[in-house]
Amino acid sequence: MNKLLVKVTLLEEMLGTASSNPEIHDEFIASKAPDAATREMEVEALGAEEVAQKGTTIFAKDTDGTPVLWDYQIKGFFKDACGSLRRIKTSKSAAMKNYKKVIDGNIFVKGVKAGNRKMIRVENAGELTTCQRPLRAQTAQGERVALASSESAQAGATLEFIVKCQNDSDLKTVKEWLAYGVYRGLGQWRNSGKGRFRAEVAEWEETSGGEGKWGELKHLDKVLSRKDLEEACIDPEDMLEAWELEV
Repeated sequence: MNKLLVKVTLLEEMLGTASSNPEIHDEFIASKAPDAATREMEVEALGAEEVAQKGTTIFAKDTDGTPVLWDYQIKGFFKDACGSLRRIKTSKSAAMKNYKKVIDGNIFVKGVKAGNRKMIRVENAGELTTCQRPLRAQTAQGERVALASSESAQAGATLEFIVKCQNDSDLKTVKEWLAYGVYRGLGQWRNSGKGRFRAEVAEWEETSGGEGKWGELKHLDKVLSRKDLEEACIDPEDMLEAWELEV
């Protein structure tokens, strides 16, 4: 089994995805505004501030209050990246058949902190702020607009995690997905560029006696060749620019 140590540095703020109220319907709409048929009626009945607070998505937190992502969120990013890159016939992602099953059953993610390895800590996130933006949808009744609100971890925050591949051939494909992070990232509102990141990786090196150690963390544009990046339509200049950005 081959594995990578990955360090991600955010280029843009990343938004939380967890509901701040897991029982939002029973506790909020049903008990406080039982007759509210629309969000506008909820606002009128309860006040805009309370509706916004109840609808804010947040980060899960470690015991010390540090925001965290879960292992499945990284695997979700892998699926998103592979699904997009598969449309580029020269990419390694295009050659991966049943990619969702491969990611679910043969590629594993865990945090580096001892204890709950399902948690991936978001270090250097600073004080969490709030990002609000309008959401528009075309419905049978016309265009509808709602206000979305999310906790935000600042650019420059870092995440470290380990990726294990049961098939050695998948390792380079994982690197391709991580390189795609300069275009599309983690968390909510990814289409706007939120959560974009640059990644460094280190490979596990076997040593004598059946032991091993992590190699040196290297920028992905030093790990993947220019040909690898161009085959996935990832501009090497964009990778270089990501490392020149001060975050």
